Amino acid sequence: MATIKDIAQKVKCSTSTVSRVLNYDETLSVSDDTKKRIFEVAEELSYSKKRGKKSLTPKIAIIHWYTEKEELNDLYYMSIRLGVEQRCQEERLELVKIFKDNYDELEKENIQGMIAVGKFSSEEIASLNKVTPNIVFVDYDPDNERYDAVVVDFEKATKKVLDYFTSKGHERIGYIGGRETFRDASAEIVDEREITFKQYMKERDDNSYVFTGSFTVDDGYSLMNRAIKELGEELPTAFFVGNDTMAIGCLRALHENGVAVPERVSLIGVNDISVSKYVYPALSTVKVYTELMGETAVGLLMERLLRRKVAKKVTMSTKLKLRKSSK
Repeated sequence: MATIKDIAQKVKCSTSTVSRVLNYDETLSVSDDTKKRIFEVAEELSYSKKRGKKSLTPKIAIIHWYTEKEELNDLYYMSIRLGVEQRCQEERLELVKIFKDNYDELEKENIQGMIAVGKFSSEEIASLNKVTPNIVFVDYDPDNERYDAVVVDFEKATKKVLDYFTSKGHERIGYIGGRETFRDASAEIVDEREITFKQYMKERDDNSYVFTGSFTVDDGYSLMNRAIKELGEELPTAFFVGNDTMAIGCLRALHENGVAVPERVSLIGVNDISVSKYVYPALSTVKVYTELMGETAVGLLMERLLRRKVAKKVTMSTKLKLRKSSK
């Protein structure tokens, strides 16, 4: 495992700065460029697979539903993007990166294929399709009869966490998660983690403690504070948190309120972003193979460009990784 010192040496900054950035320390004054570099290096040092190089193929684009600044608050998508970039580099593919705030650049490029990372509305997909029908969606499956997709089985991932909690004797279990809308605000996106949690608890005839906001550190912090204030002694003994970024905010709220983790509250997040192993206590999480998702998307797109006509959907497995924040 890469250490904070390894990251600091590559970024050329102090270990203290790296540690505070990885823990989302709000009191630290540092540029977004430095934050981005630290997060990217943390991901890169965890990513070591090598492949042989091949000949140059047509130009492709990675379309991101976030801006670069927004990506810093959700490293899940950064990790997918880095997986795409790494595979493209290994395959010697020409890659154009398009973030949400520069979609206009897409029409200026001679693009033969796209990898769309994130959630896209019907109108947005129609616009992308005008550039090229060769589109692979990552973390979203808008039409499995027409487009390739790489997704995660979040229903099964959620059940893994809840089965673990119940096996450890937890009876009051809470959920803190996010809700998303398409970038054009045309509709709210259904989240399988929240739906599965509610159904699981209903089948057990247990109370459902659910708090939702956005998938950010700040909302994880504020929602956990709200749960502590509203529930008092009835605060669940375990929380499943929709992503690791939110879970980091939850940890901070629990620390500030003197709630011991995991002695009083066990916490498990989702994604296993590189930061999760550096927080205190180290975060238990469901590992999502984000880099592999990016790699797989490139492979699917290459197949499409070689004239595969039938749409293909790849569902990635997950793995429960237990660290110090749960028992």
